[in-house]
Amino acid sequence: MNRQTLSLIAGATALAAVTGFATLSAPDASGGDTTAKAAAQLPVQRTSLLCPQPSTSDVAETAYTAFTPATEGTGGEGGAELVAAGGGSTAPGTGGEDDKDDKGGEGDKGDDSGKNKAAKPVLEVKEPGKPVADSTDGGDSPALIGTAEGKFAPGWTVQETTEVAAGTGRGLLGVNCAAPDTEFWFPGASTAAGRTDYVHLVNPDDSAAVVDIELFGKDGALKSTVGDGITVQPRSAEPVLLSTLATAKQADLTVHVNVRSGRVAAAVQALDDKQGGDWLSAAADPAGSLVLPGIPKDATSVTLVAFTPGESDADLKLRLASPNGPITPAGNETLHVKGGMTATADLGDITRGEPGSLILTPTGDSVPVVAALRVVRGKGANQETAFIPATRPVGARATVADNRAKGTTLALTAPTGAAKVKITASAGSGGGEATTKTFTIKAGTTQHVEMPAPSGLKGAYALTVESTSGGPVYASRTLEAKLDGVPAFTIQTLPNDRSTVAVPEAREDLSIMQR
Repeated sequence: MNRQTLSLIAGATALAAVTGFATLSAPDASGGDTTAKAAAQLPVQRTSLLCPQPSTSDVAETAYTAFTPATEGTGGEGGAELVAAGGGSTAPGTGGEDDKDDKGGEGDKGDDSGKNKAAKPVLEVKEPGKPVADSTDGGDSPALIGTAEGKFAPGWTVQETTEVAAGTGRGLLGVNCAAPDTEFWFPGASTAAGRTDYVHLVNPDDSAAVVDIELFGKDGALKSTVGDGITVQPRSAEPVLLSTLATAKQADLTVHVNVRSGRVAAAVQALDDKQGGDWLSAAADPAGSLVLPGIPKDATSVTLVAFTPGESDADLKLRLASPNGPITPAGNETLHVKGGMTATADLGDITRGEPGSLILTPTGDSVPVVAALRVVRGKGANQETAFIPATRPVGARATVADNRAKGTTLALTAPTGAAKVKITASAGSGGGEATTKTFTIKAGTTQHVEMPAPSGLKGAYALTVESTSGGPVYASRTLEAKLDGVPAFTIQTLPNDRSTVAVPEAREDLSIMQR
C-alpha cells in the first residue's frame, strides 16, 4: 500500500504559539519513529484581557494597574493596551481617524458606526517588568478591552481596584481582568434582600455573543426564562441584574454562565447594603478536590458555598491549612452537596487570629464540585465583604498587580507537599528597583509571606510568584484600605498565568513522506 502523509506540525506549532490555547501532540504511526519529539513550552504571542465596568457610583475612585513580567524567549516588539468597550477595533490598520491608506490618502470615513475606527488606548504597558497605572473617578467609567502581543503577551496582568466611600457596596472592590471564555461558575452570588448582584459580561469580538445564565439555589435550578439567549453586542459590555432573572430570593446561589455563540469574560459584582461588597471572580473548573487560599487572620465570618453540576451527590472533607499544619474545623468536618443544588457551611471565625486556607477533598468517590468563600471582616456597622473562589495552582508562574507599600498581604499554601517559591516585587509604576526572595512553604500550611516592597518604591507594584520545586502552591493577595473606620479589603487569587503553550518539536524533515 502506498500512502502519503503531509506533516502539519510546523503550521500547528505556529498557531499554538499565537493563540496560546492549543496543546498539540503528534500521532505515533511508526512504532516509535515519530515525527515529533516531546512537547516544548513556548511563550504565547497574544493575550486578551477584559475588565468589567467598575462602578456606577458617583463617589467611586478606580485604579487600573497593568504589568507584564519579563519572559525569556519572547520575540518581536509587540505591545499591550486597554481601550474602552464600544470604542472600535484595536486591530492595526483598521482605519482610525489618523490612519492613512496605502496611497497616502485618508482612511475610509464612510462608516459612521465607528466599527472600523481605531480606539484610543486608555492604558499602555511600555516595557516588560515595569507596571503602568492610571485612575478614574465617578460612575461612568466603561468596561475595557485589552490585547497584548509579542513580548508583552506572556503573563500580562491587569488589576481593577475601586474605592466606594458610601452607599450600597461601599468599600474596596478589586478584580483581575479576565480572559474571554465560554463557560463560568460563580458560587456565592445572591438575590436576597439587601444584596444587589450583577453578572458583568464583556464581548471582545467583532460579532455578537449569545449567553445563557442559570441560577441554582438550595433546592436546585431557579425557574427563569429571561436568562436564556442574552445578546452581548460586539466589543461591548452587558451588566445583568440577577434579581431580574428569577423571582425567588435566596441568600446563596451558584451562577452558571454558558456562551452559546462567541466568547465573553464574566464576573459577578456583589453589593451589600450593610456589609460592603466586592467582585466574585469565576471559580476553578469543577473538580473533586479544591483549594481556597488566603483567609485573613481577622475574618469574623466565613461561609463556604459549594455546588456540584452533575446528578451525583458529593461528600467533602474540610480542612484548614493553618501556619502550623492542617486542622479539621470543629462542627464542620464534612459537607454534603446534593447533585444540582447549592450547599453552604457557616464556618464562623474559623481562622481565629491566624491566616488559613480551606482544602476540600472527597470523603469517598470523587465528584466534581465548584466552590467559593464569602469572607467578612469587621463588626456591627463597620463590616466589609470579599470572596475567595477555588483556584488553580500557581504552577510555573503567577502575577498580581496593584500592590502597595501598605496594606498588601500575600498568602501561600502547599496542601500536599513542601514547596519552594521565588517571589519578585517589581519596580513601582512611578519608580523603584525590583527585589527577589525565595521562600519555603511547609506541607499542609498557609504562610503570610513577608515580602519587602521594592526599594525606592513610587506608585503600585506587581508581585510575581514562581514555583521552583516541591508540590503545588496556591496563592492569594489581600489588599486593604481604611475607609472611615471600615476595614475595607479585597482578595485576588493567583492562578497560573498560562504564559506558555505546549507545542511539539518537529524533527528535521517536515516534507511529504511516502510509505
